Amino acid sequence: MIAAEDMAACRAMIRTGSLSFHAASRLLPPRVRDPALALYAFCRVADDDVDETRDKAAAVLRLRDRLDLIYQGRPRDHSPDRAFAAVIADFDLPRALPEALLEGLAWDATGRRYRTLTELHGYSARVASSVGVMMCVLMHVRDPDALARASDLGLAMQLTNIARDIGEDARAGRLFLPLDWLEAAGIDAEAFLADPNPSPALAGITARLLHEAQALYRRAGAGIASLPRDCRPGIAAALHIYRGIGTELARQGHDSVTRRARTSGRQKAWLMGKALAATALTFVSPQDALLHARPVPETAFLIDAASRPTAPPRRSETLLAILAQLEARDRRGAAG
Repeated sequence: MIAAEDMAACRAMIRTGSLSFHAASRLLPPRVRDPALALYAFCRVADDDVDETRDKAAAVLRLRDRLDLIYQGRPRDHSPDRAFAAVIADFDLPRALPEALLEGLAWDATGRRYRTLTELHGYSARVASSVGVMMCVLMHVRDPDALARASDLGLAMQLTNIARDIGEDARAGRLFLPLDWLEAAGIDAEAFLADPNPSPALAGITARLLHEAQALYRRAGAGIASLPRDCRPGIAAALHIYRGIGTELARQGHDSVTRRARTSGRQKAWLMGKALAATALTFVSPQDALLHARPVPETAFLIDAASRPTAPPRRSETLLAILAQLEARDRRGAAG
């Protein structure tokens, strides 16, 4: 059970730090909303700790230690950590899921870039689909098809985020666009990072990324009817609000370098109403091909972890190697 003061702190963090999720969460039932806010608060803290510091290696290593303490039932004296520890205990949350998020943040810390869309899916699975699958666990949903559609929603949201933040990321020295897309469009990655400017070629890549996201949103939508009825409006609202960001980006000519697409409070309210109307009419059809579509391969490990909660925890060999690399880098920095 999450302590009242910890829950209040988590609500405050999400209210100011994640407007889209905060809006959508208002449509979730309290039994899911509060654990979800605690989950998102910890994920927000994790992302900010890595994103907002120059020593990203040390930040990831601190997160690893915090996660160790949380799973030992001895969280740090910090509201998001205590609240997340309560969620893990209450819902038997497999450790592989938050560790996937940690692995994605470790990739950020090493400055990894992604040559293909498939590689970008691997990153997005870790930093976004992992959260979608954890949300299913909070709803007591462990059906593989439903988990696959939640993973699709995470991928779609992350691709939308990447499309929206191209300019902001470039000015911070980050690049998430598939390198082979840039090369095919005649864009030199290093030159763009040195002087990020909009161009028709870049707008084409942004549109292509949003097209990929739209296909994933359609697949994700097919899974909403397999969720508990009182959870459907909140998840549908999250889908429509994030999809709306892509719509706004298209309206501004797919330029996310000189401006940042966002949905207004009025638009969010309209999209939430649209979600309520849509979920009132949904039902599960055994013949729905999208519901039963194969998961994107890069998300399969998340689905396996959530659908088999009794499987023994296993730390990813990739994560172990990256953490060792970060520890070595951190030691060199301390010695210097």
